[in-house]
Amino acid sequence: MKDNNPQPLLVDLSDTPAPCAPAKAKPAKDWPPITITREMMDEQIQRLADQPRPAHGRRQVMFVHPSAPTPGRGLTPGVQVTLDVLKPGEETVPIRHNSTQVNFCLRGGGVAEVGNRRINVGQYDVWNHPSYATYRHINNGKELQARLTYSNAALLEMMRVHMVEEDPVAEQATSSVGDSGNELGSLPTFDIGEDGAALMPYETLINPPSVPSPALHWPWQTVKENLDRLEALGESYVGRRLYLLFNRKTERFNGTTPNFFATITIRPPGIVDKPHRHVSSSINYYFKGSGYSRVEGKRYPWKAGDLMVSAPGWAVHHHASDAGDPVYELTIQDQPLNIYMESLLWQEDLAEPGRILGVGEGFSTNHIAATEVSGG
Repeated sequence: MKDNNPQPLLVDLSDTPAPCAPAKAKPAKDWPPITITREMMDEQIQRLADQPRPAHGRRQVMFVHPSAPTPGRGLTPGVQVTLDVLKPGEETVPIRHNSTQVNFCLRGGGVAEVGNRRINVGQYDVWNHPSYATYRHINNGKELQARLTYSNAALLEMMRVHMVEEDPVAEQATSSVGDSGNELGSLPTFDIGEDGAALMPYETLINPPSVPSPALHWPWQTVKENLDRLEALGESYVGRRLYLLFNRKTERFNGTTPNFFATITIRPPGIVDKPHRHVSSSINYYFKGSGYSRVEGKRYPWKAGDLMVSAPGWAVHHHASDAGDPVYELTIQDQPLNIYMESLLWQEDLAEPGRILGVGEGFSTNHIAATEVSGG
């Protein structure tokens, strides 16, 4: 009888050389930088605003890298980016999914209802959506609302496990089967040696300790007040003038969501960063100023309103600001996921070896010395 089940491919690696050493790899050739310009963004905002309202209310376009697979339509291999538009008086139908999100308001404002929290948002505000939290967006203002939405949906699509539910029915809290099992005296987790190896019972496996995952809001005005103080660091400062929009739930993994972080950077005029590289990939949205990025030796200019895949994984890169206005930028990077996987190889100084961040000692800057020189 013929077996119609798919059969695995067998690939003999016995005589295959090891992959290229990181120092020789050129990942930018496989996933090169691309830029969605301000003009392209403005055109899409207007196009979305002019079309009839969709049944679910989400006027939305996805920005997909030409190298991205389907499924897995990301702007980087793990991060999906959409542009969302709401006209005054409109709202979206509630939705939930097991992907997490970060939202960034480009224009206008309104309300984000995420789980049991109602967040009033304005231009350049950032807020997160925890996994499987029902949410909707409302434009209760007089201006067009436009926002960028960053999600780990691309990664979940590649895994074939992105679960989306439109207009879900509200759920009532129920007692956990695990609680009942614990009352009956299930086995504890116990050590079987002195090196940290342990055995965990099934009851704990299916009912791990829960950590609340709240919807959080980073108002631009508050962020900017703190960020602008970093402008005083002089040209001798070797770090990057930024703050991570930190979600304390992610603990030592440095996230805005468990999958990626959002940072906002200020670059004073005429600042040129030191070249570096990391396994995590970066997406930058520049909302003030202009400058350029140099990635694997190639120069990529950018200006306010441009969205750019600025650093494919392990590509040597640095950024520079033009004379004139300071640069403000939002950066999305899948660093937390890589820290958790113990895969975040980072090379802060190209003359020194890379290090796996989060496992051993990382890097330091001259922040204190630069602050003393600047009089801060």
